[in-house]
Amino acid sequence: MIFGREGRPRTGPKPSSVVLLSRPDCSLCDRAGPIVERAAAEAGVRFETRNVDDDPALRAQWTDKVPVVLLDGAEHAHWRISEKALRRALHLPDDLPR
Repeated sequence: MIFGREGRPRTGPKPSSVVLLSRPDCSLCDRAGPIVERAAAEAGVRFETRNVDDDPALRAQWTDKVPVVLLDGAEHAHWRISEKALRRALHLPDDLPR
């Protein structure tokens, strides 16, 4: 059993996909990319990066929030991505890798 914050068991299904919405020349996106990719790889889930400027629908919905992390299509986080919170959401141990 995987335990989350304060020793409580994590509930809900483990996400099967992680999408990072970003754009070029975005310093927050540059910082988020390796964090999100590493957590997705460790969790063994599909990872994809999408440029919001390449898709008018994505740009209209997310342009003011990039970077955005979507788990199974639902928003998990935007702007500053917490590696610890993402790891929790992916049912990984809270301890960050060294």
